[in-house]
Amino acid sequence: MRPFEDSTMIQCEPNRIPPAIQAFCHRLADSAEDPVAAFIHDLDALRDRVRWLRSHLPDGVELYYAIKANSEAAILNTVAPWVDGFDLSSGGEVRKVIQHDLNRPFVLSGPGKLDSDLRLAIEAGVERVHIESLDEIRRLNGIAGDCGIRQRVLLRVNPLLPEPLSTKLSMAGQPTPFGIEERQLSEAVMRVDACEHLELGGFHVHAMSHQMDVERHRTLLDGLLDKWPVWQALAERPERVTELNVGGGMGVNYLGAEQFDWPALCRHLRQRLAWLPNPPLLRFEPGRFITAYCGYYLMQILDLKHNHGEDFAVCRGGTHHFRLPAAQGHDHPVVHLPRGAGRGNTERRVTVVGQLCTPKDVLARGVRLTEPRRGDLLVLPLAGAYGYNISHADFLCHPRPALHFIRTGAGRHNAAVGEGTA
Repeated sequence: MRPFEDSTMIQCEPNRIPPAIQAFCHRLADSAEDPVAAFIHDLDALRDRVRWLRSHLPDGVELYYAIKANSEAAILNTVAPWVDGFDLSSGGEVRKVIQHDLNRPFVLSGPGKLDSDLRLAIEAGVERVHIESLDEIRRLNGIAGDCGIRQRVLLRVNPLLPEPLSTKLSMAGQPTPFGIEERQLSEAVMRVDACEHLELGGFHVHAMSHQMDVERHRTLLDGLLDKWPVWQALAERPERVTELNVGGGMGVNYLGAEQFDWPALCRHLRQRLAWLPNPPLLRFEPGRFITAYCGYYLMQILDLKHNHGEDFAVCRGGTHHFRLPAAQGHDHPVVHLPRGAGRGNTERRVTVVGQLCTPKDVLARGVRLTEPRRGDLLVLPLAGAYGYNISHADFLCHPRPALHFIRTGAGRHNAAVGEGTA
């Protein structure tokens, strides 16, 4: 397939907000009685993003969306036509996918699955269950038997990894609650083979998150493909073991324009798979890497103050809406949209904070603003993943943020703004 041509998908400029998004932010502020705090999602940009990702995939490689990153209905419906399925990690996520009738297969993964989660997923027609432990094999076999089916499964492996492959958030290659240790894999395969109601389809490894170095990701994939024939041979009927789910983990650079080189990774993978005599069906399941670029968090300045040598912009909203900067420990990019004329060019370095009664309610430090005023708008880009859905929204009982899903005609020069609020 010829790659979908859209250079905006390759590079991201955190300090640039598309004009259509800026216009929508001003319209929200103009029409609101109180200062605003809201999420804005550009569904056309999201569609273009997932099309671009998919266009680079080699043959024999699938793209699933991990909905934990953002499971709002408008997001799911937008990505559904362009992905092969969905990665779910709870009974609640299963219910959400069922509710929206997305007409895509789904897998159930994650540690600590309840029996009720497993039963619900099976009754809903789950494509694969990713087994996380030896005991989960026993439990799932019993539930599948009660449901009268033979459930296809993948074994999640916590493999041995070289030290350079550890990341800020490592999921494998060290002690973690995720997956089955590689030295126990032979036993796990034998247990699945002995189960009347389970069928082994392959293996799942999600080793790294926040991965920005494409070379390290190539090394990871090469290592897993080297292990593939060894793992496959453990099965009683290896010809039925055909799938290798390599998770997601491709990172997002929140502080600069240079992003993970997805086309380079796909080119390498295409060559690597061509060398294998019997390659597996490979599956990626990113979340953040699909949706982060298409969301914005809007705040409005309530107050400007100076305390002990530091300037603060106190804004409507905060980390109870957008927890990502605090959760990841970074200063998020902030774009200033002044309201009103008569500005000079004096810069002021401020710490952007929200309304919460805690000094941890910080979204960015040392932000350079040109003559900020009460009522000005601040826009935080790259807010489409792990923002509101991981936030402590009920702390202090502040109102929940408005969620807007708009179509800006991304990729077209004559962009028009549409509106939708959920």
